[in-house]
Amino acid sequence: MLARQFPGIVQGCGQVVFAAEDDEARLSHASWRTEGDLFERASETGFKQYLMELIDCFIQYRAQTGQTKRKIGVVRIDQGSLMIEWLSNDDLLESEGT
Repeated sequence: MLARQFPGIVQGCGQVVFAAEDDEARLSHASWRTEGDLFERASETGFKQYLMELIDCFIQYRAQTGQTKRKIGVVRIDQGSLMIEWLSNDDLLESEGT
């Protein structure tokens, strides 16, 4: 739905790595890695806020339903596509090493 609401944003390229603290089921931090002015446009249009709220809701839901991968993930923005991948601590360390 966000991709349809913000087509100009998702036409860019980037990723948002996010995490929740170990003792909480809430979003605690996110790191944006984007090309060009995507981060600025995401902030100005409200896309960033909506995405952060959505991720927070997903983290809470995944905790409530007992999902094993629920605290760390990556949202990939890639030329019209918006995907979320949930990671374990090991997956995150592996992806940062490459």
